[in-house]
Amino acid sequence: MGNEIIIMGYSGHGFVICDVCERNNLTIIGYCDNEEKSLNPYQLAYLGNENEPAIIEQLRSISYFIAIGNNKIRAKIQANLIQKGLPLAINLIHPSAQLSTKIQLSRGILIAPNVVINPLAAISEGVICNTASVIEHEVKIGKYSFIGPNATLLGAVEVGDFSFVGANAVVKEGVKIGNNVTIGAGSVVIKDVKDNQTVVGNPQRIIKQ
Repeated sequence: MGNEIIIMGYSGHGFVICDVCERNNLTIIGYCDNEEKSLNPYQLAYLGNENEPAIIEQLRSISYFIAIGNNKIRAKIQANLIQKGLPLAINLIHPSAQLSTKIQLSRGILIAPNVVINPLAAISEGVICNTASVIEHEVKIGKYSFIGPNATLLGAVEVGDFSFVGANAVVKEGVKIGNNVTIGAGSVVIKDVKDNQTVVGNPQRIIKQ
């Protein structure tokens, strides 16, 4: 595939994706969404819904990225596209990110500006590593999770699938975070978090499970 790309979703998070595409000299030929957006700062062509047969045919020869912040919606769109015989979305990595050569990346991952990922980290498909987040050594992040701006995951932290780590949160080394977990912005997580829990504060306290 060449340097052309189609994005799915075109709002706040989509604008970040557009900027990363530009920084990687990718030409965005248009966006897919449920409806045409009135706010169009990158002057992109509206292509229609990504499930339309004509779009699917285009995607067989053009790279794409799912520019949606919601973990569940992002995963659903990807699953639909795979069902139609398409590969996983490409990775988008901002040039300012600092990545060790000893990491494992799946596909469909966003690595935003000034992200740091240190040796032996492993990031699964569809993960968002947002602006200036720090992924320390031996961290494992499950599918379709979201690491917020300036969040820090210290050494050997594990994050499950579909979890959300809010902006400026800090997760202590070795802590295990389950699936479908929400970590509130600015929280300090010092012990394991079970599946489906929401925690906030410093130190963490459970507010929903």
